[in-house]
Amino acid sequence: MTNRPFGALYIGVTAELSSRIWQHRNGTGSDFCRRYLLTRLVLAEPHATIGEAIAREKALKAWKRSWKIELIQAANPRWLDLWDDLQR
Repeated sequence: MTNRPFGALYIGVTAELSSRIWQHRNGTGSDFCRRYLLTRLVLAEPHATIGEAIAREKALKAWKRSWKIELIQAANPRWLDLWDDLQR
């Protein structure tokens, strides 16, 4: 999640992506997202198990900011909000 291209970044894990993004967009998600107005989904990675998802979340949180930005840029160079894609 972010608030704008190259803005604040939030990494989280959920079993229900659409519902969780709706919470963040409406101010009922994490305190961090609410504080920094993070409402834009710019990257999502599906995983086969919750254990894999949690391991990936921990790994990404340990990454340097520049690596996270490179990952987003590779998948979504225009930093488009992927929320609309979830609604289809």
